[in-house]
Amino acid sequence: MRTDLITREGFNALKEELDFLWRTERPEVTQKVAWAASLGDRSENADYQYNKKRLREIDRRVRFLRKRLEVLRVVDYSPQQDGKVFFGAWVEVENEAGDLLRFRIVGPDEIYGRKDYISIDAPMARALLKKEVDDEVMVSTPHGPKPFVVVSIHYPQGK
Repeated sequence: MRTDLITREGFNALKEELDFLWRTERPEVTQKVAWAASLGDRSENADYQYNKKRLREIDRRVRFLRKRLEVLRVVDYSPQQDGKVFFGAWVEVENEAGDLLRFRIVGPDEIYGRKDYISIDAPMARALLKKEVDDEVMVSTPHGPKPFVVVSIHYPQGK
């Protein structure tokens, strides 16, 4: 199941993407389709076929973003969160071998294209919720449960 939580930054990024697609990219592609269609035979017109396909992709993404933005709940930072791991936290953990992992716990809509974000639905995030610095957690991995120790917790503020 997909959690309907998102950070303020993630919500704004999705709104910006929707705005760009609807106000900038879609009109440009629509104009290209109209121009290519005016050239005649559409079955052999690569410009027409490519831009028509791109227009369908844009429309699909616009529909998805509009529906998704309606159901998402923005979670803003609260001072009560300090000292414990909650949604939106930057967390640094250490494994048995002494390797450090640093990531931010965010909604599933925000993790794409980012190696330093994990979804709130991930086993690591679930195991870390409400933990404090120096707490040890057991995380279910494909290779069995693994222990991690919370090294630091930080919340981006003022965003």
